[in-house]
Amino acid sequence: MNYNTPNYLSLISSGELHNRVASLDNLLEDCTLCPRNCHVNRKAGEIGFCRSGYLPIVSSYCAHYGEEPVLSGNRGSGTIFFGNCNLRCIFCQNHQISQPEKSLRDKEMSFERLADIMIELQIKGCHNINLVSPSHFAAQIVKVLEIAVKKGLKIPLIYNTNSYESLYTLKLLDGIIDIYLPDIKYSDNNNSFDYSTAEDYVRHSRAAILEMKSQVGNLMVDDNDIAIRGLIIRHLVLPNGLAGSKESLRFISSEVGRETFLSVMSQYFPTHKAKENILLSNPLTEAEYERVIDYFNMFGLENGWIQEYSSRDYYCPDFEKNEPFEKVSPESY
Repeated sequence: MNYNTPNYLSLISSGELHNRVASLDNLLEDCTLCPRNCHVNRKAGEIGFCRSGYLPIVSSYCAHYGEEPVLSGNRGSGTIFFGNCNLRCIFCQNHQISQPEKSLRDKEMSFERLADIMIELQIKGCHNINLVSPSHFAAQIVKVLEIAVKKGLKIPLIYNTNSYESLYTLKLLDGIIDIYLPDIKYSDNNNSFDYSTAEDYVRHSRAAILEMKSQVGNLMVDDNDIAIRGLIIRHLVLPNGLAGSKESLRFISSEVGRETFLSVMSQYFPTHKAKENILLSNPLTEAEYERVIDYFNMFGLENGWIQEYSSRDYYCPDFEKNEPFEKVSPESY
């Protein structure tokens, strides 16, 4: 396999990508695309938990310079923000597009138009196509990919997910996705239910991350230190230990692998409905964040990034600038 060439190109020539398009598209007729298993016919316009029909909903797209350095590089990550979500995180920093008060159906777009957006981002020089909150549109994304490849798409795909994924769907993405960028949000299902309305998040997210690792392996970069394949796990540290960081990092170290690249994120701030919850209503403290970095070291995790702690009450990443990531182990690629 040539890792400098996205594997989905070989799936086109063999006809396998078209078969995957058909298999995923069939799931939408009785939707089991994610663990919600809503069993609605999205192709007929029926709406389930994610409040999304057949056509993809795109809130915005851009060359994003605020991702991890191996993703943003010097030309940006070609980021496509999908509307709606299969979780209901009460602290979501993108709640205006993930849990909108009004329907986003007016932002639906044709498959052809989304393919053109991918090509536009490639022409701008972006290093990759970064699919943000893709879980509920996985079938549509692969359908669009088939169109985009015929238009000349040839850069890696990033699957930037909350990890509430169906194993069956992920297996249909094998060989299509080059870089998996999953969150690991919780290690306690009580918290995942209370704060994200997902009572079985831990089981599904851990199984999903292990499947992703089996598909793409450890992070690989090119001669310019730009990611071309592999797994990067993100972990947002929550106040009062609600993310269960110690157990999540233990899981990564013991079952995913100590060499796994991990992005430990300090950018929590109380937004959306978190302001009304006593345990989430305050910003993350520096001591809470440093405690998680201690866990990172305690479990022998070898690679990744930490963020410069911000004491601002309401900290939001600036999409126009590189975030202050500090690489943990520069020599270990």
